Amino acid sequence: MRKYVVEPAEMWWPSTLVQVSIFRALHEKDNSGNYSRGKFFLIVMTCSFTWYIIPGYLFKTLSTVSVLCLAFRKSVLAHQLGSGQNGLGILSFTFDWSVVAYLTSPLVTPFFAIVNILVGYVIIVYMMIPAAYWGFNLYNANKFPLFSTNLFDANGHKYNVSAIVNDKFEIDMPVYEKQGRINLSIMFALSYGLSFATIVATLTHVILFNGREIYGRFRASYKGKTDIHTRLMRKYNDIPSWWFHTILVLSLALSLVLCTVMKSEIQLPWWGLIFACGIALIFTLPISIIQATTNNSPGLNVITEYIIGLIIPGKPIANVCFKTYGYISMAQAVSFLQDFKLGHYMKIPPRSMFVVQLVGTFIAATINMASAWYMLTHIPFICQLDSLPKGSPWTCRGDHVFYDASVIWGLVGPKRFFGPLGNYGALNWFFLGGAIAPILVWLLHKSFPKQRWIKLINIPVLLGATAAMPPASTLNFNSWFVVGFLFNFIIFRYRKKWWQRYNYVLSAALDAGLAFMGVFIYLFFGLTNHENINWWGNVDDYCDLAKCPTAKGIQVDGCPLL
Repeated sequence: MRKYVVEPAEMWWPSTLVQVSIFRALHEKDNSGNYSRGKFFLIVMTCSFTWYIIPGYLFKTLSTVSVLCLAFRKSVLAHQLGSGQNGLGILSFTFDWSVVAYLTSPLVTPFFAIVNILVGYVIIVYMMIPAAYWGFNLYNANKFPLFSTNLFDANGHKYNVSAIVNDKFEIDMPVYEKQGRINLSIMFALSYGLSFATIVATLTHVILFNGREIYGRFRASYKGKTDIHTRLMRKYNDIPSWWFHTILVLSLALSLVLCTVMKSEIQLPWWGLIFACGIALIFTLPISIIQATTNNSPGLNVITEYIIGLIIPGKPIANVCFKTYGYISMAQAVSFLQDFKLGHYMKIPPRSMFVVQLVGTFIAATINMASAWYMLTHIPFICQLDSLPKGSPWTCRGDHVFYDASVIWGLVGPKRFFGPLGNYGALNWFFLGGAIAPILVWLLHKSFPKQRWIKLINIPVLLGATAAMPPASTLNFNSWFVVGFLFNFIIFRYRKKWWQRYNYVLSAALDAGLAFMGVFIYLFFGLTNHENINWWGNVDDYCDLAKCPTAKGIQVDGCPLL
């Protein structure tokens, strides 16, 4: 049997451990140790299930604890620094796994990727944002909260979006010009600039660092060269190509029907659908490479919104549909490939994998639609932040960001935000920065080839470190880093065999226990209108002043007048 030699630099670098861990989790027999993986899974899942009722229902404050906010109850600055939800998250912490794993489980992310994300996060959150807000007052940042996804007028108040929408769900220009331009918090504005840089950096990085490998793999596949896994899988019948082609044609035909028959509701012309699918096709390979090597996937949401917003301004539904077909198609393709790769390692027949994925897609779509309909019709004030009782879990952070994006890119349009008619045109320079940064790293790597750590600098991951913010908060990131470093470095160094046996089992068990208790809380407390216990232990983080502006003369309800 052929021996595969691992280079010395790869032997000690923790990222390799993740790859070894998943292989052993799938294939190693339970013939050593005190606990089998199945028993370990049940124990951890039970503990996770039992614990989550405390931060998930009985004592919600444990989900986000801020020392600075508790110590300085009337200081806006302390709340901005200490809030884990709406501030920098300094000295804030959590006992809630759902907060830690909001960005996906840190246990399954390679260590070098965590380091890249940490470096980018520190530069963005603790250097760029404070400098822009307190140092330069960039874009009149002091008139608005430090961290917020809301849209504001020039006076620091929430923008009245409904007033500028006409009966056709298009922008009413006379009202918009009278009401004035929409403004963003500094965090929200910079997040868009960083998204510009990330998507361009993805293309540049993959071409420079993976271009030769992609070409080599393509030639190898063309010549019929196979690895050991592929040879073992040859005993199964392959998936006929017409299965894929049939699904592609049917889904594309159904989408075209929606765009033509329901033209006034969808707002997206048929050529827009084809264009969105083309963008998804182009970016699937480079984004798949970043996802496969770092467990982080740059999104196409912003670039798709930007493109269609320039072409068809003033139509928010068309913008949302184009983004969905462009971004979600690519994301689902990457997820589909991940599942097939796992099935490849597990030696599951390809046709069985295909059928399971197809059936699972239909089941998931049906359940998602039914759940959404039920919640929208049976939960009072769902997603309405001003009307929801304090402590309610139905805040819909992600949906608020989605709605605001439809206003920014679809209703108002990028020309009135990032073009000559808007306030944020300078953010377009991030495109150039994202294109140049990977070139600098590549040149540095070529100049010092013996310094292997240089090649581990992943600019798309570094620049996209805060891509999930919003709706993710600084507390999500800070807790994710702590757990990620703990399990990817300390345990790697001192308990390597334990890690290899139980890492993925531990991650899955924590997620499973959390999910089951979440369903339990909703069924037994939510449906009986007892979803929240009113006491001081169920207040978010006591950082209400973090949402306040710091400019003089700006009056906002609940905030001191400076």
